[in-house]
Amino acid sequence: MSEKKAVILLSGGLDSATVVAMAKAEGYQCYSMSFDYGQRHRVELQAAERVAQQLGVIEHKVVGLNLNGIGGSALTDLNIDVPEAPSEGIPVTYVPARNTVFLALALGWAEVLEAQDIFIGVNAVDYSGYPDCRPEFIEAFERMANLATKAGVEGEGFRIRAPLQYLSKAQIIQAGLANGVDYALTVSCYQADGEGRACGKCDSCRLRAEGFANAGVADPTRYF
Repeated sequence: MSEKKAVILLSGGLDSATVVAMAKAEGYQCYSMSFDYGQRHRVELQAAERVAQQLGVIEHKVVGLNLNGIGGSALTDLNIDVPEAPSEGIPVTYVPARNTVFLALALGWAEVLEAQDIFIGVNAVDYSGYPDCRPEFIEAFERMANLATKAGVEGEGFRIRAPLQYLSKAQIIQAGLANGVDYALTVSCYQADGEGRACGKCDSCRLRAEGFANAGVADPTRYF
């Protein structure tokens, strides 16, 4: 068995599931991490558990946070509606500092596990314009990780891996299918119901549906 380990951020959505499968295909022992951060629904956490089990991760950890305590996003504040039409600029579904916080905790676990690689499913092609999905952010966080940790200063350091960075949603889906992802297990919708069914109207649903259509693959998404 390979001794190289990776910590992978797993939301339960299409992109992060693909990243787990890609890391596994590269021979990593995969440790996945999800966050119960006060998001609108918990079904994505259930999806993350299913994906972790299906793809055979070594350990799946769910960490509790309270990002809804600061609000500022349609995903953490029920008083802010999820937009159902494309908008200009950074949308209200952006969660302040979310990927910064998530990567920081993944970095801590990676240091404990003596893992050098942290995977995240950010994308700069088919995405909603979030600043913490951009290549500049990933590069800057990797520099910080190697300045702020014992393993970075005294050991071999860390790599922040973003294998989906320049792929279209269709290419991501094709890569996932090639590596055994069952997308029926995933939930991408910003406002899915308690059964994990999607609205079909939000930005995430739109990008997901377009991805399956462009990939020429049947979409397993369930809608309400």
